[in-house]
Amino acid sequence: QVHLVESGGGEVQAGGSLRLSCAASGRTFSYYAMGWYRQAPGKQRELVAAITNGGSTKYADSVKGRFTISRDGTQNTVTLQMNMLKPDDTADYYCAAKTGGRGSYSDLRWYDYWGQGTQVTVSS
Repeated sequence: QVHLVESGGGEVQAGGSLRLSCAASGRTFSYYAMGWYRQAPGKQRELVAAITNGGSTKYADSVKGRFTISRDGTQNTVTLQMNMLKPDDTADYYCAAKTGGRGSYSDLRWYDYWGQGTQVTVSS
């Protein structure tokens, strides 16, 4: 059993910063990729950023230059540094882990495990 636990969400004013962290526990192994997705009310879940165990990254166009994804040395923790936050960034943010190399690591359909989500609210 794998558990992904997110932390670091909250409320911040526009222009501020937040740092989200996700730790995997339980059956641990080197995930092929870990990522952050978000879902705003009434909208589909979308990629924010993802990173492979080789260090390759992908970002949504809307967050490029503002958000940075990183993994620690054990590769079972992933962090999302969010700067210059905007009200449009308000959503529930989910951590996800992809175990195999098949399929695109930017496509949520290929992710095997998901966290419960953490809420991010950006006020104007």
